Amino acid sequence: MSGVTEAQPASVRLDVRVMQQAGVSRSAAQSLIAGGHVRVNEGPAKAGQRVRPADEVVVTIPDAPPAPTEAPGPAVHLTVVYEDEALAVIDKPAGMVVHPAPGHAAGTLADGLRQRGSTWSQLGGEQRPGIVHRLDRDTSGLLVVAKSEAAHRSLSLQLQRRTLGRVYWALVHGSFREATGRIDAPIGRDPGHRQRMAVVDEGRAAVTDFVVMERMRRFSRLEVRLHTGRTHQIRVHLASISHPIAGDPVYGRRGDTIIDRPALHAQRISFIHPVSGEQCEFESAPPDDLLAALAEAELA
Repeated sequence: MSGVTEAQPASVRLDVRVMQQAGVSRSAAQSLIAGGHVRVNEGPAKAGQRVRPADEVVVTIPDAPPAPTEAPGPAVHLTVVYEDEALAVIDKPAGMVVHPAPGHAAGTLADGLRQRGSTWSQLGGEQRPGIVHRLDRDTSGLLVVAKSEAAHRSLSLQLQRRTLGRVYWALVHGSFREATGRIDAPIGRDPGHRQRMAVVDEGRAAVTDFVVMERMRRFSRLEVRLHTGRTHQIRVHLASISHPIAGDPVYGRRGDTIIDRPALHAQRISFIHPVSGEQCEFESAPPDDLLAALAEAELA
């Protein structure tokens, strides 16, 4: 465990002080305080506490996640494409939830990471060990997870600066005249259906590029590149231009039976390694259900 002690020049909230002092996000600072990893003047820290310049704040960053207090859940198999001391690249199957959420308390990718017995970054909180970014439950493909806090911060910064590249395989309805395109439209909660996302004027900026890889009579196969990471971004953007993802039960077309989940696969991921500084790129082939849907689409 590593201790960090530092005096600050002005009175601030404790979570802000911890954020600045330990170099972590504000949510991670709050998790450290809640987890008892912060002491003020040799005493326990309290949520919402303010600290003066003379106060001594000690932050102890755990090297490993705390032992679970509840009974272990079902075993979760993970396909690990690459792993080293700083990070791992996981090929997630469709149907697996990345981290616990309402209705999905166990059997998540996060559970699988904990079961591997490795040390994972806790910057996202105890329920999201190592999770830097996520994929929808029914989207298959690659994502990178962090072992160290330093690696997590580096990868998160690359996401913000758009140097962490994500390219998707997608089967969509309709044919395109153009060979390439860009969808630059803000995304936010659908005001008419709060469980959905939509292109809305007051939404957050979102940019998606696509290349048409194959044209069929009723479908097209695209290579899609994300420049931002909004919830359901690819699904919402393509639906907004009348080319919804095949099999999408939320944003797709009624009566779509070509596949029973969104035909979307995170096929390629690239980033700068947080330790070596080398450019890394990994690729995953589309799974069998997507290839079967493509074969059917070619005959439709």
